[in-house]
Amino acid sequence: MQWMTLASAIVGAVIATASAALLDRSRWRREQHVRTIGVRRDLYGEYLACLSEASNALRSLARNGDLGLAERAASARDSFAPCYAMRYQMSITASPAVFEASEATFRRLRDVRDLAANGTLAGDEAYSGGRAEYEEALTRLRTAMRKDLGTDGLG
Repeated sequence: MQWMTLASAIVGAVIATASAALLDRSRWRREQHVRTIGVRRDLYGEYLACLSEASNALRSLARNGDLGLAERAASARDSFAPCYAMRYQMSITASPAVFEASEATFRRLRDVRDLAANGTLAGDEAYSGGRAEYEEALTRLRTAMRKDLGTDGLG
């Protein structure tokens, strides 16, 4: 009869230990998810800020008809250069859907950079079309980011 008591105690201890391990694992996964979302939120904000700075610099460049072609090209490259580092960070941290949208947005802004660098001015149809394509890609990127962060239901 004593061995039944011992066996019951052992089974109870195994169940308690397994339950605790399962709860710890669940808590760890939740914490990992929260950390991942936080890292992504910060990165997404930095990436959007970087794109915005480059976009605004390119807009100013396209409005300035007084610059020579060499100076214009150098300014366009310099304005866009920080986006490359952020692009690489996105490639290893963002969810696949967000990365795909970020690549499309990056490429559209790069197209705008090339237009501005080649002397296309803000009033030109080519520049306006390029800006519109960039803005559409940016809207899709922000939507993908909100969905990834779980804030897609917010205004």
